[in-house]
Amino acid sequence: MRAKDDYLQTAQEELEGSNEELKSANEEMQSVNEELQSTNEELETSKEELQSVNEELATVNNELQTKVLDLSRLNNDMNNLLAGTGIATIFVDHKLRILRFTPTVSQIMNLIPTDVGRPINHIVSNLLNYETLVNDTQAVLNTLVPLERHVQARDSKWYTMGIRPYRTLENVIEGVVITYTDITEMKLAEDALEKAVSVMRLAAVVRDSNDAITVQDLLGRILAWNQGAVRLYGFSEEEALAMKASDRMPADLQHEELARLIAASQARVLTPQKTRRLHKNGDSIEVAIVASALIGESGQIYAISTTERRIEK
Repeated sequence: MRAKDDYLQTAQEELEGSNEELKSANEEMQSVNEELQSTNEELETSKEELQSVNEELATVNNELQTKVLDLSRLNNDMNNLLAGTGIATIFVDHKLRILRFTPTVSQIMNLIPTDVGRPINHIVSNLLNYETLVNDTQAVLNTLVPLERHVQARDSKWYTMGIRPYRTLENVIEGVVITYTDITEMKLAEDALEKAVSVMRLAAVVRDSNDAITVQDLLGRILAWNQGAVRLYGFSEEEALAMKASDRMPADLQHEELARLIAASQARVLTPQKTRRLHKNGDSIEVAIVASALIGESGQIYAISTTERRIEK
């Protein structure tokens, strides 16, 4: 009986010990569960934060995409604007390397798309008598003072070449901009005006001369006819200005006289020539004629002047 009580006592103590261990283990599990719950809450919070960050990144990405599209559109607009103006433009950096250029530049310099990045002094120019582009560009970079020159291309077109510093919105100099503006029509107008002024000056000088003085262009059209010519040949100024020089030449002399006209147009030195010209009434008059070329400031011949005097028999 005593052994039974001892056994029961021991079993009860072991059971109580097991209960204590189970209770302790349960508390530990409870603690672990709480920690896991706390970790889960932190993970949930992190997930929400990550989701918020992701949404912000998506917003920023959309904004950047919009800005990229805007910049692309602006770049296209700028390229079309530059191309539409017809002004040939070259952008050059500090080291005189080509950054970009408009298509019309190819008429002035032998540029192709693969030339971007090459030094400008490697490019062959189609300009006449202008070899200082590199020096002029470097001078603008050094002094930041814009420069302009009138230059002529091999196809006879004239341009105003401008070299200016390239400034950013922050007023930082990042190179130069070289532009070529076509002024061919203006040059032609200037030449025409110069010719007209020359003819007017000549007309003023010869108007009252006793000799017959005429001016004709290189196609033989009469441009000026003074009173001496009216008296000598009988044609009024109005009638003469509607004629050609060949209209006043006898048929048998036209070939020879036209050859002299060509010689004068080539600025050869001509001595007085004895020849014949037609009077309004049809008579053939013996005259001495001195022809000379009229040369403009550009160095080109634009007309022929003749001084004609009757040879008295």
